[in-house]
Amino acid sequence: MTTGSNMDLILDSHPKNIAEVEPFVNQVVQQFEIGDEMFGNMLISLTEAVSNAIIHGNEAKSSKKVWISTRCASNKICFSIKDEGRGFNPERLPDPTAPENILTPGGRGVFLMKQLSDGVSFSDNGTKVEIQFCMQ
Repeated sequence: MTTGSNMDLILDSHPKNIAEVEPFVNQVVQQFEIGDEMFGNMLISLTEAVSNAIIHGNEAKSSKKVWISTRCASNKICFSIKDEGRGFNPERLPDPTAPENILTPGGRGVFLMKQLSDGVSFSDNGTKVEIQFCMQ
């Protein structure tokens, strides 16, 4: 696995730009020599995070940006996604697995990120999410 270098992507907050996540993840997988088994988890997690940043954080205002950065060190790859929104309290998200929320559309992005990665943390009042994957 290659270490010590970063990869970054800046997107305008237009929903069509969510499609830019897959080629970015492909580049990350190639540069850091990550096995195919991690690709799906990374792709889903990053797509959810970028979608949340564009649609909820920046309210799909194309004048606002979403920054995605990647760093790899100590057998971990970390993705950071930052938006220009007002933020939110991740502790107040409803549990999508609770019976009263099963049929509710949406509300599963953060849950998926937590299930598919090795760590998710929020900072900057919820405008920044960091998603970690351990490379074994």
